[in-house]
Amino acid sequence: MDKFSNHIKNILHGFFLTMGLTIAEPSTILPLMVNYFGGSSVVVGLFATLLRGGAIVVQLFAAFKSQSYTRMLPYLRRVFVFRFLSWFFIGVAINFFGNKYPNFTLFCIGLGLFSFSFSAGFGAIYFKDIVAKIFSHKFRGKTMAYRQFFSAVGGLISGAIAAVVLEKFRAPYSFGYLFMLSSFIMAFGYIAFATIDEPIKEDIPTRENSFKKFLKNSLATLKNDKDLQIQLSTFLFAYGYLISLPFIILQAKQTINLSGVAIGTLITSQMVGAMLSNFLWGNLSGRGYNRLTAIISIVMHIVAIVLAVFSSNLYLYMTIFFLVGAATDGNRIASGNLILILAPPKFRPTYVALQVNIVSFGIFFSVLGGVILHFSNYSTLYAVTIATLVLSLILSFKLKD
Repeated sequence: MDKFSNHIKNILHGFFLTMGLTIAEPSTILPLMVNYFGGSSVVVGLFATLLRGGAIVVQLFAAFKSQSYTRMLPYLRRVFVFRFLSWFFIGVAINFFGNKYPNFTLFCIGLGLFSFSFSAGFGAIYFKDIVAKIFSHKFRGKTMAYRQFFSAVGGLISGAIAAVVLEKFRAPYSFGYLFMLSSFIMAFGYIAFATIDEPIKEDIPTRENSFKKFLKNSLATLKNDKDLQIQLSTFLFAYGYLISLPFIILQAKQTINLSGVAIGTLITSQMVGAMLSNFLWGNLSGRGYNRLTAIISIVMHIVAIVLAVFSSNLYLYMTIFFLVGAATDGNRIASGNLILILAPPKFRPTYVALQVNIVSFGIFFSVLGGVILHFSNYSTLYAVTIATLVLSLILSFKLKD
């Protein structure tokens, strides 16, 4: 365990993956792109969900199939190829159909986002199991903090690239170029992780005869494990910030002059927040303070949404995205570490799948936010968001390290 080469490859994967994903960041560029093709606030929320939500559909089935796998990496490599093709397809569709067929272009973007996210449902199970096998509990927190730090560095570079492309090329071609370019950037990260040294898993359970029986056993596990119930509830409601996040950039568009440089600046602010915060998250996680990491992260999200209520200039929006970047990385480290510590090794895929499936329903909060904004206003949107995050904060004090 804890091989330096695996540590480096884990970091490289995060660096290039985030660098590619940030070019279509769901809280900045993606809402503007969907809005450009005529998408309403509800459609913006739906597309923000598609980028993350497709994974929910297959998580438990992926866990069922992977129980008896001695090695996950061969299957993860297939996921990498599919995700590359899905992301590249979005860029091609935008450039080929663009302004001529805006509705069909939106359909292609949605299809690409769903395919990209759907494949991640399998990838997340494989990735988590590999990381649990190759890193010890305490070192895992450190390597993931390093990964997130350099991921944020990649995001900074990506923000600069996005700003240049958005300024130099006119829409919608600028959006298409960004997706095609970022797909090749991601590929470097995929190649790095695909060469990880994964040990063979020896303690594996006997796979159930049917998926139905697996679901029954999984639900029984959830019903009997009170700590798991608290953890899932906490991190489900911690996704409450997504009720507002995709729409903050649209509010900024209405209140300040959002040039390509300004958009790049907001992306950069979010990545700087993520990057710098990992010094704190790595230190806390390395000392076993995962619950405290979760509490601080939720508080940061609450503060960010409160600031959004009063934002009227670029600097306040920069502060909001800085806090969002920091809080999101802290939440990711806390939830990832706590579930791997809680789960018995041979049932790790089941525990991970339960968490991802149930917690990932929080991704659909973006759709709820779109509906609220369509029928109400930003004040109501932010009030609902803050109330959801406060509930998560209360539950987080019951988490166990």
